Amino acid sequence: MIKDITIGQFFPGNSFIHKLDARTKIVLTIAILVIIFLCGNFFALGIVTSFVLFSFLLTRLSVKLVLKSFKPLIPILILTSLLQLYYVDKGEEIFSYRKIIITSGGIYMMAFVVVRILTLILASSMLTYTTSPTSLTDAIESLLSPLKIFKIEVHIFAMMMTIALRFIPTLIEEIDRIMNAQKARGADFETGNLIKRVKALFPIFVPLFISSFKRAFELADAMSCRCYTGGEGRTRMKQPKTGIRDFAAFLALAVLTAAVIYINILFGRAI
Repeated sequence: MIKDITIGQFFPGNSFIHKLDARTKIVLTIAILVIIFLCGNFFALGIVTSFVLFSFLLTRLSVKLVLKSFKPLIPILILTSLLQLYYVDKGEEIFSYRKIIITSGGIYMMAFVVVRILTLILASSMLTYTTSPTSLTDAIESLLSPLKIFKIEVHIFAMMMTIALRFIPTLIEEIDRIMNAQKARGADFETGNLIKRVKALFPIFVPLFISSFKRAFELADAMSCRCYTGGEGRTRMKQPKTGIRDFAAFLALAVLTAAVIYINILFGRAI
C-alpha cells in the first residue's frame, strides 16, 4: 500500500494541463478547492466533480493512477462514512438498532462527504502530477513575491515547500525498503490488534529519521558545492509566461463558479 501513494510525484507530458503556466495551475487548484466547499448540494458538487474529472482526462494520465492513489485512502473513507451515518440524524429513519440510528440524511451526507473528499484529492493531486518541481518553485516564488516588502525570504520558503514535495516519493520508497528489511528479519506488520500493529511500526521510524537527516545533509552539501545562495540575483532558464490556454482556463473557472452559485441559490443547501 505504501507504493500506491502518488502524492508529490511528477509525470511528464504534453497535454493541455501540462502546458498551463504553473502559477495558473496553483491559483486554479486553490480556487477549485474553495469551490468544492461552497457546494451545498449534490447538483453543485456533481458539476464540480465532472469539471475535475474532465480536467484529469485532459492530462492524458492513466486512470489506473487515480485508482492507485485512492487505495491508501480507503480506511479514511470508511471511517468518515461510518461517522456520518452515526452522527447525522436528519431525514427519514431507515434502520435502528439500540442507539445506532441510520437515516436518509445520514446516507446522503455519507455519499456527499466521500465524493467531496475524492474530488478534493484528485483536484490537488493534478497540480503535482503535471508540474515539475522547478516550475512549482518558480511559480510559488512569483505568487508570493509581494511578501518581499515585509522582508520575507520568499525564494527560500518556496524552495522548502518544493523540496518537501519532491522527497515524498523518495521517503515512500525508503519506508518500503525498511519494511522489507524488517520483514526479512522476522518482523510482522499485518497480524495482531491495532496496538500491536502500531508498536510494530516503531522500528521503522528510527532508521527512517536517520536516513532522512542523512539525505538532508547531503542535499545541503550539494547545494553549497554548487554555490547556491538563495533567490537574490538568481535568474531562470525558462521565464514563466501566460498564454491563451491560461485565459481559457480562468474563463472555465469563472463559468464553473457562476454555475455553482446559481445551483446553490436554485436548489438551496441540502446539508
